[in-house]
Amino acid sequence: MILVTGATGTIGSALVGELLARGEEVTALTRDPAKIEPRPGLTVTTEIRKARAAFLLAPAGPAIPGIDRAFLRQAIEAGVERVVKLSAIATPDAGLNTWHAPGEEAIRDSGRPWTILRPTTFASNTLAWRDDIRAGRPIPNISGAGRQGVVDPRDVAAVAAEALTTAGHDGQVYTLTGPELLGVPEQAAQLAEVLGTTITTVDVPPAREHFPPEIADMALAGALLVRAGGNAIVTADVEKVLGRRPGSYRAWAADCFRAG
Repeated sequence: MILVTGATGTIGSALVGELLARGEEVTALTRDPAKIEPRPGLTVTTEIRKARAAFLLAPAGPAIPGIDRAFLRQAIEAGVERVVKLSAIATPDAGLNTWHAPGEEAIRDSGRPWTILRPTTFASNTLAWRDDIRAGRPIPNISGAGRQGVVDPRDVAAVAAEALTTAGHDGQVYTLTGPELLGVPEQAAQLAEVLGTTITTVDVPPAREHFPPEIADMALAGALLVRAGGNAIVTADVEKVLGRRPGSYRAWAADCFRAG
């Protein structure tokens, strides 16, 4: 049995589907079981249970270190045998995403087999553009000319499924990116072609008020790093694990983006 936290989110829900498709028995850990669709092979719980492997995904914010440590302590007590943690790119490099660093350290010291996944920015983040696209407004671009190896969240889920269910991933830290570097204007141009419309962007200097207060400091630091070119990273880790090239932003948009 595989235990999945964050099962109602972008990565967690894709991971549940990926594992079920592989014939795995899955237990989804959630505070609100009513949000999870019943499916054969899927159990929903509000408590950590014994599992041969667990996927740890903490909600974004400064509470991540405490959530990670508490989960790990309870998982070990429950008899979880392996842990795969969803972290973030640049942890702990460049002083960013220090929310995840304590959890990474705790997992390394846990005595359990572990794998850490550090994805870059998700293609699905551009779903936040839908209102502006519908209204014909330009997309605010806080990244300037900064480019990133935008990753398809479905690839992140597929890598997580491999790490949870197959051998060869113990002690590995995978930095997960897409196949190419893209800036916001390039993403907007590709999305416009997919949707058959016109999408423009407007440069907006990063500021704290662009982000929810609880994550503003870290998000602002990240935006400034991207704007300065500090997250222009493409790796081969997705292909190393999955045996195929990662999906492109254009392919994700064609499959998943709905403006209406």
